[in-house]
Amino acid sequence: MKKQKDWFKDRGYPHFTNKTPISKKKEIKSYINDKSKITKHSFSPLIFKEIKQRRYKLSDFNGELKRSHKKIDKRGNIISNTKIREIMYATHIDAHIYSYYTHKIIGPKYENYLNKNKDFSNCISAYRQILTEDGIKYKNNVHFAKDVFDEIKKRKNCVVLAFDIENFFPSLNHKLLKLIWSEILGTKSLPKDHYNIFKSATLFSYVKLKDLKVKQKHFDEKKLSHLKKLGKHTFYDDIKELIESDIVIHKNQKKKDGKIIGIPQGLPISALLANMYMLPFDKAVYGELCTKSNIFYRRYSDDIIVICEENQTEFVESYILDRIKDIKLVISKEKTEKTIFKESNNKIECFNFKKDSIKKNIPLTYLGFEFYGDKILVKSKNLANFYREMKQAVRRKSKRVEKIKEKYLLDEAPIFKRKIYRLYSYKGVKKRFLKTKKVEYINGAQKVQDINKKFRGNYIKYIYKASEELEAPEIKKQIKNHWKILQKTLKKYNFSNVKKES
Repeated sequence: MKKQKDWFKDRGYPHFTNKTPISKKKEIKSYINDKSKITKHSFSPLIFKEIKQRRYKLSDFNGELKRSHKKIDKRGNIISNTKIREIMYATHIDAHIYSYYTHKIIGPKYENYLNKNKDFSNCISAYRQILTEDGIKYKNNVHFAKDVFDEIKKRKNCVVLAFDIENFFPSLNHKLLKLIWSEILGTKSLPKDHYNIFKSATLFSYVKLKDLKVKQKHFDEKKLSHLKKLGKHTFYDDIKELIESDIVIHKNQKKKDGKIIGIPQGLPISALLANMYMLPFDKAVYGELCTKSNIFYRRYSDDIIVICEENQTEFVESYILDRIKDIKLVISKEKTEKTIFKESNNKIECFNFKKDSIKKNIPLTYLGFEFYGDKILVKSKNLANFYREMKQAVRRKSKRVEKIKEKYLLDEAPIFKRKIYRLYSYKGVKKRFLKTKKVEYINGAQKVQDINKKFRGNYIKYIYKASEELEAPEIKKQIKNHWKILQKTLKKYNFSNVKKES
């Protein structure tokens, strides 16, 4: 059987407290196991950053559907389709506390709660370690997508309703979360150590990453280097220095009905808390729709999929909206999709239903895949992102070499391909260990250590695996030209051949 995830992780990012190497694991575990210490533990501010994802998607332009990087908002203005994800991450010691409570204390109790009913447990997919039928590996989004597509194939004539919860993590009601957390633990109220963690995840403070770039929108590399030589992988010498600096420490100010709401996305405990929060909704939907009406239900984080008969559509849609209101959340109408599947001449066809119009061969999009009834493809946006990243990586590598030539007045300097091939071609499909160096500063002295870093494979490997798991050879064909595209990109720059990898 596959090993459970370890709660301890040696995180590489700089923060407001120092890194905690694997050698500190026993010491940290001893600290976390002392409930009195966790009760009094002072959680540090988080670091906030934005991840922008440019999207090319189907948008409604005054009744006409077009694929574009832009869309029309509620006021009629044309705006960008770019999705902005707000991520916050904790200091190393705080992250260990969140991780330990997730994997060792709260998580197992949540799993026991779900596993009392296997069919109910199967309804909740995301952020869980669910073994495959053979018990060899854990399920991933490919397996979860397959479950949905197989159900449609089995039913043949059905309607798939896809819902998306609006602003999921930032909208969670704190009072409801606290009640559900206590229910999972089997207590009337939260124990003191859990309550301190609850407060840290709801009444959190944070510093914007861009505010730490104090030297002309760049980090103070001189100061970071000085601290690193002292053995401190931090932005400041200590928390006191942060507090006394000009950096603004923000507090969670998102409110609804006059009360603060939401939890940060990015903490080791955030995903579990979000899953727990949805428990009353999951139970209601399973009890009313699945048990009584033979309706298929799956929830992957804030993505909800329901498969039903055509005559059940109105009832299901109304029921989902009502139950979401019960837990003080809102369904995004813009992202709600209705896809009809019908069998014709021993072939399942798909129809997308939107604004009283039906369009044929508009697939169901779920967890990065497009399901047409008779075929499965990887979402075109995901492939476009892969090729964009490939070309950007080649361009960056070329620019770095140009700077070296300029700095050292060289006429020629080779650009090697090995890493490019490993990341963006079939040559990076196999797992392997890569020789690299780890640099640490101990008492101001630099210590260089040779280590083996595990490489688990690249996106091409994921495509091959997905094609195999979903029994969809058409997926593999989508990536058949990746080598030609890579070679065409490389020809634009002065890349040199390297020794072939074994």
